[in-house]
Amino acid sequence: MTDRKTQAKSITEAIRKVLIEHWDPIGVMDDPEWPRDEYDSYIGEIYRYLARGESAEFIARHLCFIEETAMGLGHLPESARLPVADRLKAIDVSLHE
Repeated sequence: MTDRKTQAKSITEAIRKVLIEHWDPIGVMDDPEWPRDEYDSYIGEIYRYLARGESAEFIARHLCFIEETAMGLGHLPESARLPVADRLKAIDVSLHE
């Protein structure tokens, strides 16, 4: 059981890293004093979408939705977030025994 917890934590960290290093729509991660948990509230949902096998296009559309609705930023086409979605899709989210 602990092994699955460790794996889940590792997956969460991998998602966080992509969001911080490749997404950062509000542009705060250049500031080393800024908390690294800025986007943590989105990790769980993204994790579930990845585990469900949603497409990169779906993930990109979801990132754009977050930016527009939760963050109040302008509308972006999903193609603008496909590189981030592709990085997220590359994360192995399966939990191994």
